[in-house]
Amino acid sequence: MKKLLPLLLLPIFSSTLFAADPAASAVNNADNTWMLVSSALVLMMTAPGLTLFYGGLVRSKNVLATMMQSMFLMSAMSLLWFVCGYSLAFGDGTAFIGSLTQHLFLKGVGGTPNPDYAPTIPAQTFMLFQMMFAIITPALITGAFAERIKFSAFLLLSVAWLPLVYCPLAHMVWGKGGYFNWALGGTVPVLDYAGGTVVHISSGAAALVCAVVLGHRRGHLHDPMPPHNVVFSLIGTGLLWVGWFGFNAGSALNGGAAATATFCATHFAGALGGLSWASYEWVEKGKPSVLGAASGMVAGLATITPASGFVSIPGAVLIGLVGGAGCYLSVTKLKAFFKYDDSLDVFGVHCMGSIIGMLLLGFLANGEVNPALLDTFKSGGQAVSLAGSATQFFNQAKAVLFTGIYSGIITYVLLKVIDKLVGLRVDPEDEHAGLDVSQHGENAYN
Repeated sequence: MKKLLPLLLLPIFSSTLFAADPAASAVNNADNTWMLVSSALVLMMTAPGLTLFYGGLVRSKNVLATMMQSMFLMSAMSLLWFVCGYSLAFGDGTAFIGSLTQHLFLKGVGGTPNPDYAPTIPAQTFMLFQMMFAIITPALITGAFAERIKFSAFLLLSVAWLPLVYCPLAHMVWGKGGYFNWALGGTVPVLDYAGGTVVHISSGAAALVCAVVLGHRRGHLHDPMPPHNVVFSLIGTGLLWVGWFGFNAGSALNGGAAATATFCATHFAGALGGLSWASYEWVEKGKPSVLGAASGMVAGLATITPASGFVSIPGAVLIGLVGGAGCYLSVTKLKAFFKYDDSLDVFGVHCMGSIIGMLLLGFLANGEVNPALLDTFKSGGQAVSLAGSATQFFNQAKAVLFTGIYSGIITYVLLKVIDKLVGLRVDPEDEHAGLDVSQHGENAYN
C-alpha cells in the first residue's frame, strides 16, 4: 500500500508539479522577482511581525500561546489555501463565491500567467502572494480573544472562517465576483487596493464579535494587565511596517510606477499615523507612550491599505493623520464606553483604521495617481470615473457596511456552533495558570 500511495496521489499533484509552461515567455522576470519578494514580506508580517507584536502585549503566562496562534495559522491556512481556498477566492464561480473545483488542490495553477489577474507573473506567484493575505487575516483576529480561548476552538474558528468569510470577500472585491470588483465592472464599484475590506474590516468586525461573545478576561477592568515585553512589540511593529510595503506595493502586481506610488503612500501614512497618535496622547495624558507611537504606526498603515494605490502623497499624509487620531479615540474612548474586552485592540486599530481609509478614499481617489480610475469601470458601455466624489464615498460606505455585517454575522454563528462542540473558553483554573501551560504544556520563561 505504501508503494501505491504516490501513484494514488499523482492525479492531485500532477497539474501543479508537472504542468507544461507554454507561456513562460510572457513572464516578466523583474515583475516576478518583486512579487516573490512581496510574498515573503507579507509572510514576514505574520511571523515574526505579528507574532512578536501580539506576543509582547500579553502577560508572560500567555506569550507562547499567543505566538502559537499566529505561527500555527501559517501551516493550517497554507494547507486550506492549497485544498480549496484559492479556488473559492479566485476561481470563476458565481457573483458571491468562486468555484470549489476549478483550482481544487491548485489544479491548473502553474507557470502560465493568468491575464485576468496578473498578466506578467506566473499564476503560481499570484497564488502565493494571495495566500500570504489569507494567512495573516485570521491571525489578526487572534488579538481579540488573547489569553482566554481554547486552542481547539481557535483552530475550528480559523478553519471555518477562511472559506466562509475571507474567500467570498476576496472573490467579490479582487476576484471575479459580481458585486464589488471595480476593475471587472462590479454592481457597486468599490475601491480597495490592498485589503481594507477583505483583510482589516473583516477581521476587525470578527474580532469585536469574538470579544463580546467570549466575554472579559477574568480580572479585566480590575486587575492590572500590562504588556509583559514592550520591546517585543516594538520589534514586531518595525517588521510589520517593512512587511507592509510588500502588502500594499505588492498589490500593484508588478514592479512599475504604481508600486512606487503605493510604496510612498504606505510609508508616509505609517509615519503620520504614529505621529498623530503620539501627539494626541501627549496632549491628553502629558506623555507620549512608546507603545502608543507603535500602535499609531500600525493604525496609519491599516488606514492607508485600501487607499494606497489610489491617492497622492498629500492624500496619504492626511489619511495617516486622521487614522492615527481616529484609532486612538476608538481604543481609548469607544472601548471604554462600551466596555468590551478586545484584548489587543484589533477592532480599534485595524477595523476602525480601514473604515476611515475606505471612506476618505471615496473623496481622495486621484486619477492622476492611478489613471485606471478614469476609464476602467464601464457602465452601459461607457467609462465612468471613480475619482473622488460623493458618489464614490457612498460606494465605499456600502462595502464597509456589507463587510462588517457579513463578517460579524458569520463569525457569531461559528462561535455559537463551536461553543456547542468543544466550548470556547478555557476553565477559570486554566486561565489563571496561563494558556502556555494549560493549552501547550510549556513555559516561555523558566
